[in-house]
Amino acid sequence: MNPARFRRLAPATLLTTAILASTLTACTSPSPAGDPALDYQPGTVVRVIDGDTLVINFDGEDQTVRLLNVDTPEMKHPDKPVECLGLEATQKLESLTPPGTKVALDFDIERTDKFDRVLAAVFIEDRTLVNAELARVGLGVPMLIEPNRKYYDDVQAAYNEATAQGVGLLDPAAGCTLPAEVTEAVETLAAATEAPVGETGAAVAGTAAGILAALTTAKAAREALEAGKDTVRVLAVGIDRTAAMVRDLDAHIAKGERALAAANAKAASLKEAEATAQRERLEAEKAAQAAAAEAEAARAAEAARVEAERVRAESAEAARIETERLQAEANARVEADRLAAEAAAAAEQERIRNLPPVPAPYIPPAAPYIPPAAPYVPPAPPAAQDPYPGYTGPRCYAPGGKTYRPC
Repeated sequence: MNPARFRRLAPATLLTTAILASTLTACTSPSPAGDPALDYQPGTVVRVIDGDTLVINFDGEDQTVRLLNVDTPEMKHPDKPVECLGLEATQKLESLTPPGTKVALDFDIERTDKFDRVLAAVFIEDRTLVNAELARVGLGVPMLIEPNRKYYDDVQAAYNEATAQGVGLLDPAAGCTLPAEVTEAVETLAAATEAPVGETGAAVAGTAAGILAALTTAKAAREALEAGKDTVRVLAVGIDRTAAMVRDLDAHIAKGERALAAANAKAASLKEAEATAQRERLEAEKAAQAAAAEAEAARAAEAARVEAERVRAESAEAARIETERLQAEANARVEADRLAAEAAAAAEQERIRNLPPVPAPYIPPAAPYIPPAAPYVPPAPPAAQDPYPGYTGPRCYAPGGKTYRPC
């Protein structure tokens, strides 16, 4: 593009303004639309409203001007959101006609539209048709509302340049444009349908989810093509290209639906196989748990038997030891009694040995016998003192048999 088409006016240059005003007031050379001897209305830009509407001061007042034969994405519509590249179209118009720009206006058969906006072609100082420039950069599309077709061909020719260059609303690199959305939807769906399906239920389900998401996006783009036939974004693409996009989307959607059905069928089959394997695994686990429980019960029973045997053995050993102890005590008592008896016998023998000698037999005198008053009783040995008064148990006597201790 020639950069000179987009240069701005210098409002402060009085000479330029005077020349422009005189030129636009009575132009006798061929007009930009090809019609000779047309008069132009001079004006001054006050502000830009959106991509195809601005306020211009002419005839002594500020008036809202709608550019003829071009339509740009909505920017400030009360019932519509900001459309794709609406802001860029507004900025482009602001760069062509900043406030204070001296312009020339030309009109068609109808002077105003149904909103009482003035319908006009707007020229800047270098005779650039602003209406066509918006189409030339792909930010506006040709619009024909009969009988106002005076500048339609100029806008259409400029738009053909944008189509050839793939700019603006035709740029597949601009994310919000229809070509970009359709291209992305087709590429995403193609990638999803060509992705490896996987060999597990989870993997196949993931693939199916990806195909479903891509199908949803592709169908949304398809619906946008159908529902937005009258929108600038769709009109920018053109009837033939829109139809081609629809056919391309339909082909990929059909392929995607077949891939989705196949993935869902495989996922269902794998899911059933995995469910069967899961049931078998659970049954095997239950059988293993039952066998383990049975083995544990047998182990516990054996441990209880061994413990019972141990307890019985310990009890028997304790009883044996106790019996032997009691027998040892009984033997000790018997032995003590024997020793005590022996000691007593020895003591008795010792006592006897220590008795005083028996007196010689009495020989009575020859005199007549007089019996004694009482028989003679030898004195008793002295009694040993009992060191354990009241003790009646077994006794172990010391040698000599005179003392003892409890056994």
